[in-house]
Amino acid sequence: MSAAVTEATFDELVLKSDKPVLVDFWAEWCGPCRAVGPILDKIGEENSDKITVLKLNVDENPNLAMKYQITSIPAMKVFQGGDVVKTVIGAKPKPALEADLAAYLA
Repeated sequence: MSAAVTEATFDELVLKSDKPVLVDFWAEWCGPCRAVGPILDKIGEENSDKITVLKLNVDENPNLAMKYQITSIPAMKVFQGGDVVKTVIGAKPKPALEADLAAYLA
């Protein structure tokens, strides 16, 4: 399972990271979030040298959810150099997510 990030650790783990970071904005009650979680875990494991995959619970971290305008989940945002460089909304199968993230997995 991907590591969790919180408001307390967000700057250090996401914004100051040397490599791209995919943040999975999710919630316990969200069925599609639970479906896409293991897929993101697998992508993170297979590409750990290229991208870091972290999970952020929107119920436990509402300020970050609001800051990054999370209106539907699952929402995945790729951060690079402290900025959002890619947003993916909704649960997708692994090949579709890998295609969306191809620029960061190459």
